Amino acid sequence: MDSNDEQLLRGRVYGQDHDDPRPGPRPGRRYAELVGGPLDGLLLDITDMTRRETGAGAALRTELGRYGAEGRATYAPRAGDPRRWDWTGDTR
Repeated sequence: MDSNDEQLLRGRVYGQDHDDPRPGPRPGRRYAELVGGPLDGLLLDITDMTRRETGAGAALRTELGRYGAEGRATYAPRAGDPRRWDWTGDTR
């Protein structure tokens, strides 16, 4: 990923289309910031996730990680700061 890719991703919500006229967070929704790894700086909408689901973290599809188009980047809530999810690695 080069610096142009990084700039494109900053302040965006994971899963929103890059052509979306409103790519940022929306009022009334809860977000976690993804920290580190290929999705660093993106926001993950956790509004509809249960406490159990948020505690388990997520494996998010991305072409930017170690495994390319078939890969996922794994993130887990940071201890003491559940609004920030840290990258824990890449998987298939």
